[in-house]
Amino acid sequence: MPRVAIVTDSTSSLSAADAAAEGISVVPLQVIIGAEVYTEGVDVTSDMISDALASFVPVNTSRPTPDDFLNVYQRLAEEGADAIVSVHLSAKMSGTLDSALLAAKESPVPVTCIDSTQVGIATGFAAGRAAEARDAGEDVAGVADAARRAGESSTCLLYVDTLEYLKRGGRVGAAAALIGSALAVKPILTIRDGLVVPLERVRTQAKALARLEALAVESAQACDKGFQIGVQHLSSPAIAEAVAGRLSTALAIDPIAVDEVGASIGAHVGPGMISVSVTPRC
Repeated sequence: MPRVAIVTDSTSSLSAADAAAEGISVVPLQVIIGAEVYTEGVDVTSDMISDALASFVPVNTSRPTPDDFLNVYQRLAEEGADAIVSVHLSAKMSGTLDSALLAAKESPVPVTCIDSTQVGIATGFAAGRAAEARDAGEDVAGVADAARRAGESSTCLLYVDTLEYLKRGGRVGAAAALIGSALAVKPILTIRDGLVVPLERVRTQAKALARLEALAVESAQACDKGFQIGVQHLSSPAIAEAVAGRLSTALAIDPIAVDEVGASIGAHVGPGMISVSVTPRC
């Protein structure tokens, strides 16, 4: 049975401790604030992103290079991996998967690259499912399929204060952002076919969060075999904790983990973002 290594990128929102515990290698994206280049998970924080956006300092992100991936693939091969499953954020939002595919051609061991079609902790859940399948003795095809099914079946719901930051980064259309601004509504977004799309528009933050929670509960209750759920935010810990608490009560489950999104996602969603990701267990 081949020894399968799991790789993902830093948008998966896996902490260093969680990644190590699950045996997952994380390749970081670059974050550019003004003229300075930082490495996600190393020397840039979400607070730095929030401060820069509030001050109208340009913030951009850059995918890992093929060499970044190849270095990790080579290291894993040297450590005894016979095959690698590399799980990444939606290819429609980033060129990260393209870099992984290019590196895979030069890898000393076979690499299967998976488009999770998601972003944030939903990608992390997909990588985690790959690790679970590996630990259960699945072959490479089974490990890759576990990640693919997790990503494709996930529901990701996002509340943002404004669509302006997503518009700046090209993650949502200018027309949708203009409508949101003109009507002074609070948008609820989702990931569909690998893209961020408007789902509903609500008049106030309180109503938007209530609707976000209702949709998340509906998604979770539709999972016959259980689910994973996570709440993320940017610069809104108290609101995120309150959302997680209400979801925990509604679903009668243990406290739900709350995490701040990484800098690369934060650069595109802006302060005030709250997201809930639900991944069914298949």
